[in-house]
Amino acid sequence: MARLTDDVARLLEERSGRVIVGLTGPPGVGKSTAAERLVDEFNATQRDFAALLPMDGFHLANGQLARLGRKGRKGAPDTFDAAGFLVALARVRDAYQTADVYVPRFDRALEESVAAGLVVPAAARLVVTEGNYLALPSHGFSGARELIDGLYYLRGADDVRRQRLLARHIAGGRSLIAAEHWVRAVDEPNARLIAETEARCDRTWDIDDGDRP
Repeated sequence: MARLTDDVARLLEERSGRVIVGLTGPPGVGKSTAAERLVDEFNATQRDFAALLPMDGFHLANGQLARLGRKGRKGAPDTFDAAGFLVALARVRDAYQTADVYVPRFDRALEESVAAGLVVPAAARLVVTEGNYLALPSHGFSGARELIDGLYYLRGADDVRRQRLLARHIAGGRSLIAAEHWVRAVDEPNARLIAETEARCDRTWDIDDGDRP
């Protein structure tokens, strides 16, 4: 994490106003943990200097996914409110020192998003967003890249990443067989799609080389 923190600190020195940093990469690589630690590090010296804007908060509700016939592949690009995410990202860019912006938070225990579960304070100079599709040029996410000042692709060992996903799904109530099926049928196709977006990011960090969250 130290190298990533240093790189973000340089970006803050180079730019004025609010800076939006994005962390993307395949499911299970550790984006959420890395984003939370990055925010904590910057807030350790100055309260409300940094804030989180996770893309996971923009999951469509399970009821909507069932209506659309997409609940069996939750996490795919078309299971998110991409337009809502872009609106929130644009609002956050424009609200520095002007207004607090409330954004949804995804609750893994509920497997649903909680409205206004997080806040980006008006004073926050750094906003860290993280999610699978920040660099995806399709499915309604194409506008995200231009709203992000520094976009980092997190890469890690696939076997470790898959084990994390299995553990996550089992903790969420799936059986081992169901969790293995979900990783194979849902998570891995998404991971391959996300891997194609690496070239659109500013830098790749291998979190197995000292930057593991």
